Amino acid sequence: MTDYIFRTPTVREGPAGLHRLFFFYKLDRGISIVKSGAAYSRVRYLLDEDLADYDVVYLGGRNHVVNEATKAELIAGGVGITESNFTAI
Repeated sequence: MTDYIFRTPTVREGPAGLHRLFFFYKLDRGISIVKSGAAYSRVRYLLDEDLADYDVVYLGGRNHVVNEATKAELIAGGVGITESNFTAI
């Protein structure tokens, strides 16, 4: 079986700071993907005490190693994950 690097979705937001020059600069922020039971969800801001409530957590802005079965589950999960979120190792 092939393994893949799964990169969570991102959203581009700005301004990156309070100075007027930062209004021209935006940052990519990762969106976390969580699984509770059989349902996947997108979570923007996770708290440490909420992590125990989920069966699986893919923290936003990070790379995760997944197998083919997990890749197929994530794509079918209905949270906007596509083939472009995966890179074969």
